[in-house]
Amino acid sequence: MTFADNRHAKFEYDIKDTLEAGVELFGHEVKSIRAGHASLKGAYVVVKGGEAWLLNMHVTPYSKASASTLAGYDPTRSRKLLMHKSQIVKLLGEKDTKGLTIVPLSVYDSAGKIKVKVGVGRKRKTADKREYLKEKDIARESREQ
Repeated sequence: MTFADNRHAKFEYDIKDTLEAGVELFGHEVKSIRAGHASLKGAYVVVKGGEAWLLNMHVTPYSKASASTLAGYDPTRSRKLLMHKSQIVKLLGEKDTKGLTIVPLSVYDSAGKIKVKVGVGRKRKTADKREYLKEKDIARESREQ
């Protein structure tokens, strides 16, 4: 089940490769995400100190959480992505050598765990975006016929 999609990233970037990563979350954040209160708009991934971090993912505070739990809670805090070291090295290599960007594409449930699909891609130019929209229109028209 998908809880949040980053549709803007799929339009802005030409995604070359995708990876699945776990996310380090608080208990009330998991409940809030499962209730559909998460947004990936403006979120991005950075690699610091050999660890991958998800920044600017907005998770609305869970409405039934206690006030003491939510005291000082930041909805857009940095969240650690749980990945194997080899995956992180691969991400860094592609990002550095090919000039690619790492963006989160979706948040979903996999066997009871919250996972994030991370994509590695290149930013599209305006002409490429127009071509992408034309291809989508053609595909839509062919499905309707």
